[in-house]
Amino acid sequence: MSKRALFRGNLSLNVETVVTGPFQENSYIIWYAGSQDAVLIDPGDDEYLIIQKLENHNLEPIAIINTHAHLDHIGAVHSLKEKYQIPFYLHEKEKFILDTYEVTCRMFNILPKETPEVNIWLKDEDKITIKNFHFITIKTPGHTPGGTCFEIENHLFVGDTLFRGSVGRTDLPGGDWSTLEFSLIHLLNSVNHSSIVHSGHGPDTTIENELQQNPFLIPIRKAVDSQS
Repeated sequence: MSKRALFRGNLSLNVETVVTGPFQENSYIIWYAGSQDAVLIDPGDDEYLIIQKLENHNLEPIAIINTHAHLDHIGAVHSLKEKYQIPFYLHEKEKFILDTYEVTCRMFNILPKETPEVNIWLKDEDKITIKNFHFITIKTPGHTPGGTCFEIENHLFVGDTLFRGSVGRTDLPGGDWSTLEFSLIHLLNSVNHSSIVHSGHGPDTTIENELQQNPFLIPIRKAVDSQS
């Protein structure tokens, strides 16, 4: 588990990583110093671990937002929604993935939990405001049809679009490599390369680091450079 903070005036944005479930998925809790309001990002499983962290920090979640709807990213959503009576945000193109949650669980021999109900379907908004949290949204389909990255301060939550040293798989239903490749180019052109990248699995990284070391991004970077 890790925590990062960015100071902005007298405020700092805290990010707590809670590794959950059999896929070791990164669930995130974010909050500003001096406030009890928190947003949950991709709460994938083990809701009791997430609740414990919230209680340890004396936080009250106000919303759940998801980068996508794969089984390892939504397993704790329903129970957390019910416990805290908070809305769930998801891109509308993820409905297909969400609707196949139980089938996908059976494919991986995992006992499904209750499929969460989406309160706010995202379309192609440039920004989402949830009280004091102001997210810039970046459309990154390819791993799934409605994959979305969320940027706030110098933090970038990318789900399974990008990892340290790798990128999201595209061999599951709804995945498409050419679409993901385009999304990666769009992501590179849309964000500060020094931002902290929080992926759905594995350690944090930066775009800057991945452009130098990620074997999937290096050829993309060279292709973009050759066209400029």
